[in-house]
Amino acid sequence: MEETNQSVVSQFIFQGLCNAKELQVFLSLPFFLLYLMTVVGNLFVVLLIITDRHLHSPMYFLLANLSFIDCCLSSVTTPKLITDFKKDNKTISFGGCMSQILCVHFFGGGEMVLLVTMAYDRYVAICKPLHYSSIMDRQKCIWLVLISWIVGFVHAMSQLLLILELPFCGPRVVDSFFCDIPLVLKLACMDTETLESIINADSGVLATTCFILLLISYTYILLTVCLHAKEGAPKALSTCTSHITVVVLFFGPCIFIYLWPINITWVDKFLAVFYTVITPVLNPAIYTLRNKDIRNAIKKRMSSCGFKE
Repeated sequence: MEETNQSVVSQFIFQGLCNAKELQVFLSLPFFLLYLMTVVGNLFVVLLIITDRHLHSPMYFLLANLSFIDCCLSSVTTPKLITDFKKDNKTISFGGCMSQILCVHFFGGGEMVLLVTMAYDRYVAICKPLHYSSIMDRQKCIWLVLISWIVGFVHAMSQLLLILELPFCGPRVVDSFFCDIPLVLKLACMDTETLESIINADSGVLATTCFILLLISYTYILLTVCLHAKEGAPKALSTCTSHITVVVLFFGPCIFIYLWPINITWVDKFLAVFYTVITPVLNPAIYTLRNKDIRNAIKKRMSSCGFKE
């Protein structure tokens, strides 16, 4: 008898965020508005940085890439969540499920490395300002961004290959609103304890390494600013505060889900919503509200369009 993953289980069923039909209908509009704000906000930041020559610097080049990744990360899960709010039978094909896993870890892993790159950029700008233009030249910035995409892709493929050939013969109910490895592993028709440890180690090494590098970078930056920098210290501190806020918002839920699982369903769902839906919409707001150059670029753009303050 020939059985493969896709012939045994051709689709999975999502439990969704909640069971109450009325609540699901009520939530569809807020989540649609959040997703719309995510797409519009992040794409606006990208276009603003591309079109405003005053923002053609390494920091804003990296910020544009972060906004693009946030837009992609949210688009992997949120549209499906919104359409499922109106469905009684929330299904996803086997291929669609594996694609979600691949894309979430691709964009998530890429964002982790990109945040480290942004921390390195701030380290050079604040701690070695005289050498900034020579260290963070255009070619190096492009390579740093490419490395973040490559690391994200390698991480995602390593995760996917470990679970792609697992036997799935039922049950097929995923107690969430999107496919993620910890939940899908529970549905495999075999003991996955060893595999789960390998996958957690894979994610753990990437997340922990990036988080430690970020902690070291921003600690060194803040010490340098406090001890040596006099002029420009408020601007440097404001920029670092924005970066640190984004780091905490992104890494916090990831640590609880992958490195320190608490196995409480509603908490896991809340954390999943936070890093796939909430964080991508907060990032452009954090940067635009705290960054003077971005605010000035927005004002100039509004003035050119005929809007007055």
